[in-house]
Amino acid sequence: MMRRILAALALAAALVPSAFGQAFPSKPIRIICPFPPGGAVDIASRAIADALSKTLGQTVLVENRPGAGGNLGAEIAAKSPPDGYTLFMTTSGIQAINPFLYAKLNVDPNKDLVPVIALVSLNNVLVAHPSVKANSVPELVAMAKAQPGRITGASSGSGTSVHMSLEMFKHLTGTDILHIPYKGSAPAVADLLGGQVDIMFDNIPSSLPHIKAGKLKALATTGAKRSATLPDLPTVAEAGVPGYESGVWFGLAAPAGTPRDVIAKLNAETQKAARSPDFQKRMSDLGYDMIVGTPEQMADMIKVEIARWGPVVKASGAKAD
Repeated sequence: MMRRILAALALAAALVPSAFGQAFPSKPIRIICPFPPGGAVDIASRAIADALSKTLGQTVLVENRPGAGGNLGAEIAAKSPPDGYTLFMTTSGIQAINPFLYAKLNVDPNKDLVPVIALVSLNNVLVAHPSVKANSVPELVAMAKAQPGRITGASSGSGTSVHMSLEMFKHLTGTDILHIPYKGSAPAVADLLGGQVDIMFDNIPSSLPHIKAGKLKALATTGAKRSATLPDLPTVAEAGVPGYESGVWFGLAAPAGTPRDVIAKLNAETQKAARSPDFQKRMSDLGYDMIVGTPEQMADMIKVEIARWGPVVKASGAKAD
């Protein structure tokens, strides 16, 4: 009789979602953004936090923890309790570039974090301070070849798509441009606006207002096709660098060990949030493209990025401490 009771209880447990999953969420959720306020990752983090708060019925807060090209935030997230109350706004660069770029990582983003949902993608834009005499990609290449190491290129941190877009450009054009890493896009753009650095392959959303205001010169975008946000700009490939293509996507991840039913609920609710008209308009106006899908689809995307960027990082010789 006792065996029958235990078997019945086990069957019931298998058929009914866990009480933990049913109750989730019962308190505020935090999204760790691994870059400072004002950059493209932060903008996307705050937009999805607002939308997700409405679908979940719980406050969703953004906590900026910048440093080491996103690795600091990844470490904090990975070491948080795997209960669904800490999420991480990861990027394709953190998942697929940093493991090749950094000699030592305190956490492995592909083992210590698990996919929840890929959200948005975007291309970068090559921008220059108005004092830079080059007004096109060929002119910039000519300047860089005439003055090796004199032109400076800012990035939002070593290993970011902004950095690797620069490294790919240098590799394909045979130019020597000095990389200047910052702790995020916002401080890098601030120095670019001030003329402390010359160029940057920035995420479109963070440079777009300055391009429209005439404070930065836009030379080209980095995707395979022209950006709908900046349709008059050629791609880098169109402008004379065959084979050039670089972009980035952002998505939510959770600490490894987070229950599968919680991951499933987070994915479902984030899909609803991401499909809301307000979120979609906010993203499209700033140059983001929507992705949205399952955790498994995000995992497949990470594999594709690793295969793409591993050889590029190795060929560039780029390293970060």
